[in-house]
Amino acid sequence: MRVLAVSDKVEPILYSAGINERIGPVDLIISCGDLPLYYIEYLVSMVNRPCYYVFGNHGREVEFHGGNWEARSTPQGAVNLHATSRCEGGLLLAGLEGSIRYNRSSRYQYTEQEMWQNIGRMVPRLFYNRARYGRFLDVLVAHSPPWGIHDLPDPAHQGFRSFLTFMRWFRPRYLLHGHIHLYRLNVTTRTAYHATEVINVYPYRLLDLEPWGGAPR
Repeated sequence: MRVLAVSDKVEPILYSAGINERIGPVDLIISCGDLPLYYIEYLVSMVNRPCYYVFGNHGREVEFHGGNWEARSTPQGAVNLHATSRCEGGLLLAGLEGSIRYNRSSRYQYTEQEMWQNIGRMVPRLFYNRARYGRFLDVLVAHSPPWGIHDLPDPAHQGFRSFLTFMRWFRPRYLLHGHIHLYRLNVTTRTAYHATEVINVYPYRLLDLEPWGGAPR
């Protein structure tokens, strides 16, 4: 499945009338957070494919759109994956929003304990996946990276240790994240951890993602 994954930055190459000519056909859009609602809605309207998203740590509770200043808190035409799982085109998706808590200003920040609570809300659906499809998960969509993989030492950009345990237990084939902005070409953006390939998608990536062939290895 060819996926357009985006995060953290409105990319002029995509936010243009020529988006389809630039990226070619895709099957799915995934947003890893910290993007304005209008941008996600634009991608959906232009690419005309299903879209799934999680909020980043800078997610806004309300954005105002149009001449009548219509208030919105979610992007139209897209599905919030946070703490749940969906099947799209044979690909099992799940999501975890936000970043590690580093101040008290955002609802999209979590302590490790709070992130474990988010994971706990998702566990029944993952076991349902295991019973029905023979595997827990193919793609974990997150905003933050795991601890020690693509993260940074400053308090706002440290990853979640709970994600490491999640990957060992539920063995997604991919973990897609944003949050870590890239300013140099030599930064590592793809890392294998046990059965999972961790990928930083900032600001966008075109990825060929495939489900596990049967039960997790």
